[in-house]
Amino acid sequence: MDTCNSNPNDTSTNNITSFEGASASSSSSLASTAATTSHYENQKRHDWNTFDQYLKNQRPPLSLSTCSGAHVLEFLRYLDQFGKTKVHTSICPFYGYPYPRGPCPCPLRQAWGSLDTVIGRLRAAFVENGGRP
Repeated sequence: MDTCNSNPNDTSTNNITSFEGASASSSSSLASTAATTSHYENQKRHDWNTFDQYLKNQRPPLSLSTCSGAHVLEFLRYLDQFGKTKVHTSICPFYGYPYPRGPCPCPLRQAWGSLDTVIGRLRAAFVENGGRP
């Protein structure tokens, strides 16, 4: 916030403005932290339920106790098909161009950061649901 002060030695207005801004910022960050935690918990529950449903849809259905790391990797490959990041193949005319000039048949994939986040949430949910850390 810009303030205009006719006396350069008088900082009382600036101090009040700074104090008010700091308290507003502090309460805003607390509300933001609560909303972020809630959003994270919702996403974690959603990821866990999606993984559980994925296991149940396997033939034969899998329980968590019979699930292996290979099943988790298969689940991540399954999620990969719902990504929004265009991955150009080496034979694509737009390969290497960040902003292609037109459409191409290259696949959409999950961004690495998205998959990494899902892995973190699944790990946390696994521990909360009785799994070993």
